[in-house]
Amino acid sequence: MPKQLSRLFLLALVVLGIVVAVQYRDILDAAALEAWIASFGLAGPLVFMLIYALAAVLFLPGSVMTLAGGALFGPWLGTLYNLTGATLGAGLAFLVARHLAADWVASKTGGRMKQLIDGVEQEGWRFVAFTRLVPLFPFNLLNYALGLTQIRFWHYLLATYICMLPGAMAYTWLGYAGREALTGGEGMIQAILMALALLAMVAFLPRLIKRLRAAKDESKAFNTEDTESAEKTGYEK
Repeated sequence: MPKQLSRLFLLALVVLGIVVAVQYRDILDAAALEAWIASFGLAGPLVFMLIYALAAVLFLPGSVMTLAGGALFGPWLGTLYNLTGATLGAGLAFLVARHLAADWVASKTGGRMKQLIDGVEQEGWRFVAFTRLVPLFPFNLLNYALGLTQIRFWHYLLATYICMLPGAMAYTWLGYAGREALTGGEGMIQAILMALALLAMVAFLPRLIKRLRAAKDESKAFNTEDTESAEKTGYEK
């Protein structure tokens, strides 16, 4: 009973936090966020990463945080802080979902739900890598959904951190380019071109991954046909 009560209490806190966050999400302004984070001085990066993690748990728009990270800390440190904050938030959401609902899902795995979970678990970290490289699903929702599977936490976290790098770098550079454009910095043109190049690369990733997967499936099918043909020839002899 105490365990069930603790889960219900945690669930209520998460739901309440999400409701409040969604209600006041329009107040989350990039300029105000930058000024507030800058007021912490040397502790600013740590505060920023914690706020980013909390935003991911509460379904707040990560794009605002990523752009602010680029504007505040520059393209390289900004990418590091954005990526770390987003991964921390993804890990927290994953653990919340697993702690609150894993037992229930295990007892209810039937029909389409069971097929979905089985498919995710067959791919393992590769599924996580694919969904991070090709954001077909909303980031915040996906974090909770993956927590309902039996994917190992550290596999999930590592694949998330590595495979979110292209997108994190692209949007961080975009935030940095925006700051340079507003301030008239010397590197404005270079920053804008770099941001556009990275965004183009991220946009091209789905097509590239689709081609690689198709080539892999074709190679696998070809090898299977060769094996079956060799076995058939052996039987005929």
